[in-house]
Amino acid sequence: MTHEEIKRHRVESVLKEIIPEALGSLDDERINGLTVTDVVCSKGRSDAKVYLDTSFLNEKEQAEALRQLRAVAGYIQNHCKQSEGWFKAPHFTFEFDHQLEKVSRIEDLFKQIGTRHSKDDEDKQDES
Repeated sequence: MTHEEIKRHRVESVLKEIIPEALGSLDDERINGLTVTDVVCSKGRSDAKVYLDTSFLNEKEQAEALRQLRAVAGYIQNHCKQSEGWFKAPHFTFEFDHQLEKVSRIEDLFKQIGTRHSKDDEDKQDES
C-alpha cells in the first residue's frame, strides 16, 4: 500500500465518523437519522461518495433524502473542514447502499437451502 493510499483510507475513516455528526446536527428529521455505511474517496481526495443505509426508507423517501442531502452538502463539507482543521474537504456525492439488502437476500436463500436440506435428510432417515 502506497503512502497516498494510506492517506486516502485515513480520510475515508475520519469522514465515516464526522459525516454522521454533521447529519445529526441538522434539524431535518428526514436526514439526521441516516446511517453512513461507507465513504469512498477519489484518488486525489477531492471527491467522496458517501453510502447510506436504506433500511427505514422507501424509494420515494430515499429520493427526497438525496435531494435534501444535495442541498446541505456544503454545510457538511464545512463541518468536516472545521472539525478536522482541514484547508479543504472533498465534494460529497450521496448514494444509498443496496449491498446490505443483497446480502440479506442471499442469507435468506442460504437459510431456505439449509431447511430444505435438513428436511431431505429427515425424509431419507424416515425411509430407512
